[in-house]
Amino acid sequence: MSERPALRVAVLIERRKQPSQWEDWGFRIAEVCVDNGGFGDVPRTLRDDGGFTQWLFPGLPVTLYRDEAEGYHLNLTTDQPVWFVMWRIDADDPSCAWPELVTVSYHEAARLLDAQERVDNLPLPAEVRDWLQAFADEHYKPEPKRRRRPASFVAPEQR
Repeated sequence: MSERPALRVAVLIERRKQPSQWEDWGFRIAEVCVDNGGFGDVPRTLRDDGGFTQWLFPGLPVTLYRDEAEGYHLNLTTDQPVWFVMWRIDADDPSCAWPELVTVSYHEAARLLDAQERVDNLPLPAEVRDWLQAFADEHYKPEPKRRRRPASFVAPEQR
């Protein structure tokens, strides 16, 4: 069995204290970038002034699977292909959040959203888009149309 194509990414999460009168903490996925090993192996705080915090989470895998090829194709055919980042807030400490999963499959992101998970997206860089496109071109084969139009919908001269 051949090895699956994969890369590692780092995710930057930002936290803002009391972004509105209804929230104690607000989070956003600020950036996803390819991790070539220069970010280390453990999550770390980059900035924390009490009101604004940035955390870096390195080493998250993004692995491509042949059975997700249609999901990659759908992502690539949008106006702006994206990373999908599923992230969680700590139930015991709602001031903490972390990324759980990063994918480039539209279908996988939809399944996560259907399961009521938090999923945000950020644009894919060109080199990752090209990598994903090569995989999708090789493994995605649209299903042939199975249904013929009824004769009543075909013009008489074409019957």
